Amino acid sequence: MRHPDSKARDSAAPRSWVPRMVGGGDMQEAPVAILLSVYNGEAFLNQQLDSFVAQTHRNWTLYWRDDGSDDASRAIMLSFQAHRGLGRCIESRECEERLGVARSFAHLLTLVPPGAMVAYADQDDVWLPEKLDWAVTALAGHRTGPALYCARQYLTDASLTVKGESPPFLRPPGFEAALTQNIVTGHTMMLSAAACALLVDFAPPEEVLHDWWAYLVVTATGGVVVADGRCVSYYRQHGRNVVGANRSRLHRAFAALRRGPYQFMATFSANVAGLMSRPAIATPKARALLVDLAHTLPRGRWARARLLRRYPGLVRQTPSETWLFRFWFVLSDGR
Repeated sequence: MRHPDSKARDSAAPRSWVPRMVGGGDMQEAPVAILLSVYNGEAFLNQQLDSFVAQTHRNWTLYWRDDGSDDASRAIMLSFQAHRGLGRCIESRECEERLGVARSFAHLLTLVPPGAMVAYADQDDVWLPEKLDWAVTALAGHRTGPALYCARQYLTDASLTVKGESPPFLRPPGFEAALTQNIVTGHTMMLSAAACALLVDFAPPEEVLHDWWAYLVVTATGGVVVADGRCVSYYRQHGRNVVGANRSRLHRAFAALRRGPYQFMATFSANVAGLMSRPAIATPKARALLVDLAHTLPRGRWARARLLRRYPGLVRQTPSETWLFRFWFVLSDGR
């Protein structure tokens, strides 16, 4: 099959992923630490590991841990570590309790050596061979400050037949926008070394995933977010996704309505409180907004409506999503 970034991607015919090995590059390239938390992933894990080996950027090391699997996941990882990934895999056995996705990644982040960029991986997806190369190149000009790279994905079924692409980025990333909506999909994300240093001892609040938290912290500190319009991975949709995706904005809107305002506003408030626990890291502008939010959220509807007028950047990717956010923000009890 042809590479999906070729003209064949415009075809209406379904596509499936097949492994493609590529030649290695110079090992003096920027070092990348790949973080992988495994939990009962035996069905799809080997294809993801194959896609690591196929990367055109060769200077990577895999830091991984098993989060309490009761299937063959750890055996698969140990086999990879002893053969295909020999010399570039480090297993963490320091904490063998079940941590969950966000806490597991937070633990793995502490193992990353200084100076390395960090790429997050999910056990059931597959990377395009150029994924790390594209991310490293995008962050090459942002080595001194916090920077985050993210991209789009091919949405597939369980057999990796492509059904579509994730929605394009319609608005530029920024701190105000990050408070209202996460546009960063974890398995496309790469952090600069400076961003990693910010996050290594600053774990997300309970129930907040690592990708949204990274987006918030990097933008709060005035860091750079590069949103790549290319698809860099195959995002497998199946019955056991921790977080799934839907390319239909209508379906996404219905899903948001089903979740309701309480869950969203609880997460919104948790993010504000989490960032307020370390106000010194934020820029003056971001800190002023956080203080204003912390003061206004518990107050009445008119106070929250006035805050939205003061901060027009509190928007989501589409007008309909923005209006839904504003409705929930004003009419919820602010908790």
